[in-house]
Amino acid sequence: MIQSDQGNKELNREKGAQTEKMAEDLLLSKNYSIIKKNFRYGKVGEIDIIAKDKDILVFVEVKSAFNQNFGFAVQRVDFRKQTIIKKVANAYLYFNKITNVQCRFDVITIDKINDELKIEHYVNAFY
Repeated sequence: MIQSDQGNKELNREKGAQTEKMAEDLLLSKNYSIIKKNFRYGKVGEIDIIAKDKDILVFVEVKSAFNQNFGFAVQRVDFRKQTIIKKVANAYLYFNKITNVQCRFDVITIDKINDELKIEHYVNAFY
């Protein structure tokens, strides 16, 4: 049976929610505190998780790849995606009147390799 585009969108949304929950659990296990999830800035884009690591505000991108037809998950956080994340992070800081705080960008990837999920946390993944 062929799924409709709507079915694929729903499946992708469900997978996205599951992988973001895995990423959140990983951050919590490392004593991060979760500040906000799925912060959206208009049509510019979204940051999956905003967290605190001690005194550092961390903007976290979560990517997953359940097959490697298009490469590994980390390869999907390219320069274009990084630029979007930076714009959304700046909007978050502006709208919340946050100044004089150290920030960084982390990436958490979840790849399905040989029927096993491999999760990686790239701290300070880009600038």
